[in-house]
Amino acid sequence: MERILAEHVPDVEVLGLDDVDDYDEPAEDEATFEGNALLKARAGVAATGLPTIADDSGLCVDALNGMPGVLSARWAGRMKSDTANNELLLDQMHDVPDARRGAHFRCAVAWVLPDGTERVVEGRMAGRIIREMRGSGGFGYDVLFVPEEYATSGLTSAEMLPQEKDRISHRGRALREIAPLVAADLRDRD
Repeated sequence: MERILAEHVPDVEVLGLDDVDDYDEPAEDEATFEGNALLKARAGVAATGLPTIADDSGLCVDALNGMPGVLSARWAGRMKSDTANNELLLDQMHDVPDARRGAHFRCAVAWVLPDGTERVVEGRMAGRIIREMRGSGGFGYDVLFVPEEYATSGLTSAEMLPQEKDRISHRGRALREIAPLVAADLRDRD
């Protein structure tokens, strides 16, 4: 988030969770990405008094009726293991033909101000699920996901440079969309 927002609002210091006093983060128990992002951003404002950006994202697989969706991080259980999640997804899609392996990553980014102003945008990255894990970058399902823009080369999200992934990713798209709103809201506060 800091890397992408710095391109659009360079005069604002971006703080992460490690830069503020610890607070109890809420359980992500909403039914939508938007709901979870707002839940986390509201908690950040309540705990710090600072304008807060939070996101929620996940993988939506066509052949699984959009699942794992908001359950992406916990798809294989409460342990939040990327390896277990990927192995379960591969097992569930074992007999799904290549033509039906479409999927997309979704990301909702929420921007909440102490005055109660709330904005939410969404980004998507379309692609497909491959049959084996490849790559060591990124996290989560990146090792199984080939973005639409890389369909010819077959490069997974986990094999991409971070800057290239930022350019096409669901999170990158959402952050680039919300950055001008953040800048405008911060100017209005001054």
